[in-house]
Amino acid sequence: MVRLSELQVKEVIIMDSGRKLGHIHDLEIDTKLGKIAAIIVIPRDKKSGLFGKSEELVIDWQQIIRIGTDVILVKEAEKPALYYNSST
Repeated sequence: MVRLSELQVKEVIIMDSGRKLGHIHDLEIDTKLGKIAAIIVIPRDKKSGLFGKSEELVIDWQQIIRIGTDVILVKEAEKPALYYNSST
């Protein structure tokens, strides 16, 4: 079993380009299935202002290729959805 705190120290990286997205900020849980639906990443290059909220990237769990010892590799996350669509 992996704890959220263990995932939060791993850097999220796009496998194809090697671009570093940032670190996991939170998880989205599907309460009906009891599974992780998505990871929520605060991008490295987006800092929140004094009154502004930083943008969150919601990356579907299916986009994760591998969770390594210090990185999480994702695919097709060049333009991730800003909000997870759970209409299915």
